[in-house]
Amino acid sequence: MYSWEFFIYALVFLFVIVDPVSTVPIFLGMTPDDTPAQRARMVRVACIVSTAVLLFFSVCGILLFSYLGITLPALKVAGGILLFAIAFDMLMARESTGRISSDEREAGRAKDDVAVTPLAIPLLAGPGAISAVVILHGQADSWPQTGLLYLALTLAMGTSYLILHASCRGAAWLNPLVMQVLRRVSGLVLAAISIQFVLDGLRESRVFVGPLMETLP
Repeated sequence: MYSWEFFIYALVFLFVIVDPVSTVPIFLGMTPDDTPAQRARMVRVACIVSTAVLLFFSVCGILLFSYLGITLPALKVAGGILLFAIAFDMLMARESTGRISSDEREAGRAKDDVAVTPLAIPLLAGPGAISAVVILHGQADSWPQTGLLYLALTLAMGTSYLILHASCRGAAWLNPLVMQVLRRVSGLVLAAISIQFVLDGLRESRVFVGPLMETLP
């Protein structure tokens, strides 16, 4: 894969899995009594924290999992299954419990500040996003591609910041029908990528042998 192709692939993938558009109504629902200035501060802190977390796992994730005896193919299979579960909920236009549970949502409503939890973690930098950056880092086969991955991550989180910041005064601009269409399209993209992760993981782990191995893309 050429570097520019890898960059576009990583940028689209990360934006889809972070899914800031779907985070907007959750964020507003947890901060009904906060002022726009308070919401803006939470968004700023959340995006900084989530970017730092994802960068950390992008740089150190493979080493950490290797230390635990977890191979990249195993992570691709596990991550692909997790991402497909999230994608399936997106295709059904419903909130995924893989991103935030009902208990975490209720805890967020009770908190005075939701910036770090649950907005940064797990909404923006949840298990799916963490798995994604680790796998993408494993797929980068050169230093330029690794640098482009970090750039794609920064741009995806920067775009997420702009979308969330725009919602600090409300989300009247966010049409529910458009939101459902975007969620389903994003879910389709994420489902395809997650299945490819599983196929790549199985192939690299040499689970399939002989003619069956040759049928994998």
